[in-house]
Amino acid sequence: MSLTIKSSVRLTSGYAMPLLGFGVYQNYITRPSVLTAFEAGYRHIDSAQAYKNEAAVGEAVRESGLERGDVFITTKCVSRTHGYDSTFKGVDESLSRFGFDYIDLFLIHDPFSGTELRLDTYRALLDAQKAGKIRTVGVSNYGVKHLEEIKNAGLPMPAVNQIELHPLCQQRPIVDYCRAHEIVVQAYCPILRGQMGHPVIQGIANKHERDPAQVLIRWSLQKGFVPLPKSATSSRIKSNANVYEFSLGSEEVMLLDNLDLGEAGAISWNPIDAP
Repeated sequence: MSLTIKSSVRLTSGYAMPLLGFGVYQNYITRPSVLTAFEAGYRHIDSAQAYKNEAAVGEAVRESGLERGDVFITTKCVSRTHGYDSTFKGVDESLSRFGFDYIDLFLIHDPFSGTELRLDTYRALLDAQKAGKIRTVGVSNYGVKHLEEIKNAGLPMPAVNQIELHPLCQQRPIVDYCRAHEIVVQAYCPILRGQMGHPVIQGIANKHERDPAQVLIRWSLQKGFVPLPKSATSSRIKSNANVYEFSLGSEEVMLLDNLDLGEAGAISWNPIDAP
């Protein structure tokens, strides 16, 4: 499998999304971190309204000297803001904070608001897409039930579902559903928030003379996911992007696959079962 830092996936919206993303959740030095990420070759930044750093991401894009069309920027709307009018207004507010004319990918951040508000929020994002404010619409933390809800409402399926995903929590029913419906799966917490002491992970890392984080990111890429590692440490930001000069063998992938604990392996909120 020939992967490079420039590898991308074509979304159902027609746009290309870089396969490696840089997450900025709980990053309190966002602008310099994003600039470091750009220097390391990332071209995909994952933000959210709730992270309160959209403005800093926008500043970094402008300061980088990169063309707007050469970077892929995601944001999200959390459940407390859900509803048609509030979501549509929120898109404009995000555009203003970023200082952008459009947002590449806009996700519903979580499914906690209930069926009616989830669907109203989704319709608002689809309308913002038609208006040219958003290029691609997706969801996050959606279980199969939430995805079926969109399908049963007769609406276009999301292009992306961002979920917690790593060897200990592989979310296989959701992944299978997404693959059957051409929904690209983004992986948050791909490096287990640094909790990488499992002997299988350590053993593979030692064999390849790589960091455990690099092994986990490489696993995610080879599985066809879009990992979103996050760090505020320059050296880690760079090493997390240095995953293209080695590959995992099929037996190593299988060893990591066998670590799956299902939902018990989750290390974050993972609200995929919200009513």
